[in-house]
Amino acid sequence: MKKILSVAAVALMGTVMNAQQIKFEEYKLPNGLHVILHQDNTVPVITTGVMYNVGSRDEQAGKTGFAHFFEHLLFEGTANIERGEWFKIVSSHGGQNNANTSTDRTYYYETFPSNNLELGLWMEADRLRQPVINQIGVDTQKEVVKEEKRQRLDNQPYGKFMYGEALNPHIFEKHPYKNSVIGSFEDLSSAKLEDFQYFSKKFYSPNNAVLVVAGDFQTAETKKMIEKYFGVIPRGAEVVKNFPKEAPITKAKEVTEYDSNIQLPLLAINYRTMDNKSKDVYALDLLSKYLSGGKTSVLHKKYVDEKKQALQIFAFNRQMVDYGIYTIGVIPQTGVSLDQMKNEIQKDIEKVQNELISEEDYQKLMNATENDFVSSRSGIENIAHQLADAYMQKGATSKINTELEDYRRVTREDIRNVARKYLGKDQRVIVNYLPKPAEDKK
Repeated sequence: MKKILSVAAVALMGTVMNAQQIKFEEYKLPNGLHVILHQDNTVPVITTGVMYNVGSRDEQAGKTGFAHFFEHLLFEGTANIERGEWFKIVSSHGGQNNANTSTDRTYYYETFPSNNLELGLWMEADRLRQPVINQIGVDTQKEVVKEEKRQRLDNQPYGKFMYGEALNPHIFEKHPYKNSVIGSFEDLSSAKLEDFQYFSKKFYSPNNAVLVVAGDFQTAETKKMIEKYFGVIPRGAEVVKNFPKEAPITKAKEVTEYDSNIQLPLLAINYRTMDNKSKDVYALDLLSKYLSGGKTSVLHKKYVDEKKQALQIFAFNRQMVDYGIYTIGVIPQTGVSLDQMKNEIQKDIEKVQNELISEEDYQKLMNATENDFVSSRSGIENIAHQLADAYMQKGATSKINTELEDYRRVTREDIRNVARKYLGKDQRVIVNYLPKPAEDKK
């Protein structure tokens, strides 16, 4: 959600993480709810977050956008919180809240001064136990989500590229990752109230969720409150996930997409990669940083600073639960063709496939990675989110404490090897993202 409420200034202080371990305790309630507790009494702030194992990959054909829709719908109210009161309650108690959705999960959280821990637990438990899903809420949020789609995708330059709508259908043929997280107007418009009620019953159950409490609390007291508010919620039916598998890409594909909001074309060279539990993730992340991580990176120095062929160039490794997408993108300078950039970048890829990066560049990568890693774990909100993410997305909460070592284990040979394994010339899905011709804009 984009709406963010005011928060006590103390929440901005958070907890500055060094490379030390994040201590946590985890256990499971009889109804299947997984609970993670991270106690840090240095700052009087508390975050309560609930992550549900449901994202856009769980949606059926013709009913896309439901997971993201619920990110909005579940702020409409509960049996005990009247419609329109959720944000007022949070802000009046010095807090802030938000939610976000991805292909694989949906996350809701509140951050309060720590004397409002019980309020945060009660609100999230009530949202899970007895949300109000009625016609007025559905109709209201349909319009909200449609307007969000217009602003972020349909009327935003490069919006359909950034949100995957122009990429994913070309990279995935069978897996629901081919759909965008935000879904389609048509699917939202045709969806009935009972469709949303069914979605809620299927996915919003304690055994399909993880609760994280992070910050200034006392463990024994907090466990009692969790049992009081969450322990009474009935277990739901088990959610079976069995998604279709994609055949390997063995022949390069090139397609064209148009955007009426842009004046400069964009070239996107994409590769489908492995799931996010593979050790290759870390080498691909480092390869991305080597190629385009800042103004001193290889591709930025070459094409933006030296040759003046590109306005912008980037490489990023997007990992999801079942697959990943590795993308190298460039917006060329006027007069530089996409074909020219495609051919030149291919030579850069072949170079990292055939040669080891220098020891100096490798050490710079490791230093930058450690700095980024520590920075990403600053603040109670970030820690809560990453604990939930480690448990639900990466298979073990302990990953929050082992990932930095996983990056440190990556060798120069590993970086070369993942370039060979995943960035083959015949594995490319090339998207030429072009301005829409004037006659087609009418």
